[in-house]
This record gives sequence, structure tokens and C-alpha cells, in this order.
Amino acid sequence: MDRLLSMQTFVAVVDTGSFVRAAERLGQSKASTSRHVTELEEHLGVRLLHRTTRRLSLTDEGRRYLATCREILESLDAAEAELTAGTASVRGLLRINAPVSYGIRHLAGLWPAFMQQHPALRLEVTLSDRAVDLVEDGVDVAIRIGRLEPSSLVARRLATTRICLCAAPSYLEARGRPEHPRDLTIHRVIGYSYWASGDEWTFESDAGTEAVRVAPVMQSNNGETCVAVAIAGGGLVLQPEFLVAEALAQGQLVELLSAYRLPVLGIYAVYPSRRQLAGKVNALLGYLASQLGDA
Repeated sequence: MDRLLSMQTFVAVVDTGSFVRAAERLGQSKASTSRHVTELEEHLGVRLLHRTTRRLSLTDEGRRYLATCREILESLDAAEAELTAGTASVRGLLRINAPVSYGIRHLAGLWPAFMQQHPALRLEVTLSDRAVDLVEDGVDVAIRIGRLEPSSLVARRLATTRICLCAAPSYLEARGRPEHPRDLTIHRVIGYSYWASGDEWTFESDAGTEAVRVAPVMQSNNGETCVAVAIAGGGLVLQPEFLVAEALAQGQLVELLSAYRLPVLGIYAVYPSRRQLAGKVNALLGYLASQLGDA
């Protein structure tokens, strides 16, 4: 049994969710793909995958072994990248995860030039507003916006974005303008599901800190949706400047409570901690820093 190939096959099956799609990715037959995973399970003496006619899912043992396989394969990639540095271009598959709106508005246009710089590199870009598990999901670099919790991951700050409280002129004409954070309790609020502080919004001024618990009339896990509802007059919205700047410039939204300071969030590239950083990851970090960096 070729253990390395069996590991690669197992990871591909998990990543694609299918023996057929894994076989296509690896350029081998479905029967061969299935055999590699079966031989790996027999070698280990445990079941790695639950198989049904409709779906595949990891067993507890499979989940733990998947993390080990990713570490081994990524270490091999890093070792090869180090050996070929200076003699070959950055190559291989680079998996990137980013928030949906930021990924569309600020990153999508950057990928063509990056791929042109590194023609031997393949990109797999996924967009999700939830924080993915980099190791379990096989992500090389994730873009995260916010205040990061302590972890074993390495984070490089690329830029910052301030938070803005806004509403449409039509809403303010109908409901009035809040003059103090406590006024928000009587206003219609469009909430964002992934705020770390939930429905408690914090404002700072020379007089101190003011925390207000709002009661959203609507919530969404997507910032674009929140902003669109606010532009239509649905209520007050609290979102990053990169999402509301255009609407503010066009007069579709008005910024509120300017006497108060709202958080400034970091925009980070986050990646697993490794002693040897893969060349493809290092190339991406340098490129994003040059394109986005204000730090």
C-alpha cells in the first residue's frame, strides 16, 4: 500500500464529498479511489468514513486522522517549496477562505494578477461568513475581519475598517434621528448575526463607554443583506465602512451618532502555525499586503 497516496486520496474524498469527484481530482478510477481508502482503514484498523448511498461523513477517528493527514501533506508541500525556492515558481493548490461580501468586493478583482504572477499555482477560493476550521477544512489562508480570539493560528494584519451606524434618509424622516446611543432602544434595527457582541452595541466618547442592547426587527448572517434593507428604509444598520461607503457617498445612507466612536476592526490573513511556511502561502501574504495594506 502506498500510504502517502492513500492519505492524499482520503483527504480528496473528504474535501470533495464524493469518491467520484475525488477520483476526477486525482486522475484515477473510482474503484482505485475506493480501494485506497479501504486499504487505509484496514491498515489502521478503524473506520474513517461512514458511507451511505446519499452521503459520506467522517467518524470520530476519521476526523482526528484527517487533521494528521493534512499536517503531513502540508509539511511535504512546504518542504518541496523550500527546496525549489528560487529555482521554480510558486506552484500547487492554494486554498483561500474569505468573508462573502469582502471576498466579492475587495478580493475577487485581485486574483487574476496574482495568478498571472504565479502561473503554476491553482487557487480554490471559498466565501463564507462563518469562521472555518483551517486544519479540518484544509484551508491554507483565511481572511478574517474583527478582533481575533487567542489561538494557535498565526495572523498578519493587512488593513483596517471602521464600523459605521447608518440609516436611510427616508427612515430618518419617518422615525427621527437618534441623538444618543440609548435612543437606539426605540428604533428599528437590522441586526447582523455574526457580531461577536451579539445585540449589545458599544459606543465610546469623551464621557466614557455606553453599551446598548438593541432588539433587531430583522437579523441576517450577511452584511450585504443588512445594508440593502437599511437603504430601503427598513431601519438602522451597524456595518463595516467597506460595505456602506458607496451608499454613504451616494446619499442612500446617512451616518449617525458621529460624536461617538465605534470599533475599528482589523482585516487579517490567518494561517496555521508552521515552522516552515509554504512558498505559496508566503507569496499570497506578500501580495495581499501590497494590495490591501494600511498597516
